Amino acid sequence: MTTMAQETAAPVTPSVSEIRRHELAAFLRHRREHITPEQVGLPRGRRRRTPGLRREEVAHLSAVGVTWYTWLEQARDIQVSVQVLDALARALLLDPSERSHLFQLAGAVDPTPATSCPSITPGLRLVLDQLGPIPVCVSNSRYDILAYNRTYGLLLCDLDAVPPQDRNAMLLSYTHEEWRSSIVHLAEVQRLMAARFRAGMAGHLAEPAWKTLLKRLRTESAEFREIWDRHEVGASRPRRKEFLNRYVGRIAVDHTDLWLGPETGSRLVTYAPADEESRQRLEKLHAIALERAARAA
Repeated sequence: MTTMAQETAAPVTPSVSEIRRHELAAFLRHRREHITPEQVGLPRGRRRRTPGLRREEVAHLSAVGVTWYTWLEQARDIQVSVQVLDALARALLLDPSERSHLFQLAGAVDPTPATSCPSITPGLRLVLDQLGPIPVCVSNSRYDILAYNRTYGLLLCDLDAVPPQDRNAMLLSYTHEEWRSSIVHLAEVQRLMAARFRAGMAGHLAEPAWKTLLKRLRTESAEFREIWDRHEVGASRPRRKEFLNRYVGRIAVDHTDLWLGPETGSRLVTYAPADEESRQRLEKLHAIALERAARAA
């Protein structure tokens, strides 16, 4: 005899991946429907009944197949590469927060160097400015420079002139001649940075952003390849540094990392003057930076 309990099927609980796929599909549809053809340089036409863009238009702008993109909006269980996600983010005109949301829903990590961070609030930028003439920046564990004050911007090179995607302290220390020439003990600094990068990467081995940076370093710097192959690891710690600045000469500073939160992986990097002469030279450098900013305004 079959009981009522036996006849009633147990409810099926969707998996996390299934929930993500449906959220991703809904997000893509919403963004597509709220972008006008004019915003992406397409003609509106007379017979347009679809609000926003059509699926085939998004597929064309992203250089992916229409069927494949349709499956994505239908929450099909398909693999999405970071290259396709990057193309979709650009086609749908996503801002940094929306782009981050897209990659999170797809279960992927944005491979591009970080140019923004939730920790970089207007209040924090004000703190950076107020700490001048002390050079200060905000960096993540991958050495991407996310924000900096005017003194730091002229400490090792004209950082404003460096493209945002290249503002990575380790990359600059191996590939940027002015940055390299400003570090007094360059070989030691390179070795320590590579050792800390290897230690940090242990928790990010599968993440595209880390792998992309490592590949670029190995491709562009024989020095890095030689140091990396030593398999040294190390931890961050306060230490004395010396720089040879093009405007004010030699500067000795005490380097300190102040972590802004474990969930962001970002830290406030400060360079306090180690002696009176260095303090005076940092004040002079700060004045030069302010003067340059005033002329550019």
